[in-house]
Amino acid sequence: MNEKSAETLEFPKILEQLARYTSFSGSKMLALNLKPVPDLGIARELQHETSEARELLVAKANLTMGGIFDVRADALSCQRGFVLEGYILLNIRSTLRRASILRRTLGRLSGQYPLLSALAERLEECEGLQDEIGRVLDETAVVKDTASARLAVIRRDIRIAFDRLQTKIANIATSSSNAHYLQEPIVTQRNGRYVIPLKAEFKGRIPGVVHDQSSSGATLFIEPLTTVELNNQYRELQLAEENEIRRILAELCDMVAHEAERIVTTVDGLSYIDLVLARAKYAEAIGANAPTLVEFSSSPPLPNHPGSTIHLIQARHPLLGEHVVPIDVELDPETYVLVITGPNTGGKTVALKTIGLMILMSQCGLHLPTAEGSRLTIFEDVYADIGDEQSIEQSLSTFSSHMTNIIHILGHANPRSLVILDEVGAGTDPTEGSALARALLLHLLEHGITSLVTTHHPELKVFSYNNPGVRNASVEFNLETLTPTYRLIIGLPGRSNALAIATRLGLPTPIIETARAMVATEELKVDDLLDELQRTRDETRFILERAQKHEADTRATQHELMLRLEAIEEERHNVLREAQQQANAELDDLRREIRRLRRQLEAAGQPLEAIRSLQTEVTDIRTEDFIGIPEPMIEDTPDDNTTPQYRLGEFVWVTSLKSEGQITEVASDEVEVMIGRLRIRAKFSEIEKMTGKERKQAGKRAKLATEYEPSPTIAPRTASPGLELDLRGSRVEEAVTRVEAYIDAAYLSGLPFVRIIHGKGTGALRNAIRNLLTQNPLVSKHGAGSDKEGGTGVTIVYLVPQN
Repeated sequence: MNEKSAETLEFPKILEQLARYTSFSGSKMLALNLKPVPDLGIARELQHETSEARELLVAKANLTMGGIFDVRADALSCQRGFVLEGYILLNIRSTLRRASILRRTLGRLSGQYPLLSALAERLEECEGLQDEIGRVLDETAVVKDTASARLAVIRRDIRIAFDRLQTKIANIATSSSNAHYLQEPIVTQRNGRYVIPLKAEFKGRIPGVVHDQSSSGATLFIEPLTTVELNNQYRELQLAEENEIRRILAELCDMVAHEAERIVTTVDGLSYIDLVLARAKYAEAIGANAPTLVEFSSSPPLPNHPGSTIHLIQARHPLLGEHVVPIDVELDPETYVLVITGPNTGGKTVALKTIGLMILMSQCGLHLPTAEGSRLTIFEDVYADIGDEQSIEQSLSTFSSHMTNIIHILGHANPRSLVILDEVGAGTDPTEGSALARALLLHLLEHGITSLVTTHHPELKVFSYNNPGVRNASVEFNLETLTPTYRLIIGLPGRSNALAIATRLGLPTPIIETARAMVATEELKVDDLLDELQRTRDETRFILERAQKHEADTRATQHELMLRLEAIEEERHNVLREAQQQANAELDDLRREIRRLRRQLEAAGQPLEAIRSLQTEVTDIRTEDFIGIPEPMIEDTPDDNTTPQYRLGEFVWVTSLKSEGQITEVASDEVEVMIGRLRIRAKFSEIEKMTGKERKQAGKRAKLATEYEPSPTIAPRTASPGLELDLRGSRVEEAVTRVEAYIDAAYLSGLPFVRIIHGKGTGALRNAIRNLLTQNPLVSKHGAGSDKEGGTGVTIVYLVPQN
């Protein structure tokens, strides 16, 4: 990349902004030295890395790069025999620990973030070194007592020696016999020795070594002779501790030296990962989107067209803050030279810098402050000549400075380059400058170099209409407010606003008319035509914006109405569902209450008239009698298998018992049927409706039965006949009679099952009994007993369960 052009486009300022989002010095240096890459594949991979990092920061908001230090120089110094301080060793451990955490975290998410996971795979954990540093040093970088057995012994001896020394010298300082000689009864330190403050006039009264005196000379700090040996022992132990600590740290540094290359590799990897995360954070901060990077077209429509693509939507200069006016820049397939005209301070230079920065940022893996859908080609280099670069030291005027830069650019640019020229042909005679500008543009056209040019020369407005591949553009100017709008308009050249501005500012009309007369008629016609085109464009844009706003309002209203309709429909379904559930609950409560009352009446042995009266009231109850119960919700799906409806008191045929009965209770999927004096519960599939004639006959039989039966209800339970009936030795006729009576008694007493012992013998008695049981409606099933129960000599009978 051309360094001078990058500085001209203020790209280093972008890198400084990026560096603020890094976490430590290693990644900050990478950010400040970031260079655009000319390779399409690498640039695309950089963009994908940034996109993955943005997704990761959203999913893992607590992900941090804190605790990382650039310890590469420290690690390499250990290879040269240096011994590091404890806090530096802790920095190495902290960096390696963060690398371990990051590698494991991204490793688990390799399916979602493959590029970041691949970067984390390069990190070295050096677990042995981490553990050893943690074993030797505590969190304050102090060597632990447990770092070595010798250090533990030395520190134990230091504590003992210190206690002895303090006790001895404290006794001297607090002794009443010495109080007159001392300034204060305290113990202090001088030159690493413990001393007491002796008054100068009593020198020699307490034998000792003088180590210091006060500034006034009134106090001498002496070490009593009786504590000299204790002080010596204490100091010797301190020196031994320092030597042992240095030996332990030297061993740690030997381990660091052995792992130095892996540590350097890890810090390099962490620096790059932090740079990728910084690119993601910067993109979020400026509201950026990922651009689409494309190749140079292999079949451009014009012979010299390089096949480049520049399509920026709502591009914003990243250094101008939130209130910058975005621009749209699109070079159609037949354009590769754009000529921008317009007044000074209208935004031409900002437009050039914005486009140049977008190119450089995209090739560094940075997302762009544009709308989605922007597309760019990867250029091999970007050359820019912008601004006034006159040099007094080099005796260069503005024109000479521009020419020097342009000559350098023309010597290096090729069809894969982007050339940006500001105010081409300025700073000299307008006629010669215009001719020179046109000649430069012809050279760029013939060599197929993508170029962006700004100018004030009116001749260049016509240049684009006469040369394929060139297109005009202009920056918009508001004549009402006499201020630029900073919008870039592709397709229209800028018009001269001098006469219009002078008129609006109040210059006398005769002077304006004289000036207009001096201007060529063709130029006035061109300005009038451009003015008409501008007004038409403004009207069209206004109509389009109003239509888009109306469409957006319509969509918003439609969406709101749809949400309201869905809410109303959901509320309606909820109300119907709650009402249906409430009705079903009330009906269930009523049925339970009816069953409870019926059992109470039966248990109390009420007379027939009371039971019939209750039965009549129950039969007359209908769901329609409940006010406020809505109709059940009908499903949209048709059901051909409709369930037959049964009513209380209706006569039905029970297919499983081959008997007719009267319904005394109706549930959701079963009914209770009275068969003679017995009640049974049957599923809908086990009963059938009876014809009208059959119902009449059944009714007569039921009426006749009520005249002779004491009660249509279930008879009270009788005493249990026992679980076994022993028929061994009985004849068949006698046994059949006893079995019938026994089964009836067992059912009425509520037994669930019984055993009939008939013996094995010839099998005649067994067969007769089992044939009888098969035809008995009170028997649910029967079968031979197990070996322990008597085998084939016993029949186990299971009775029909009662309600």
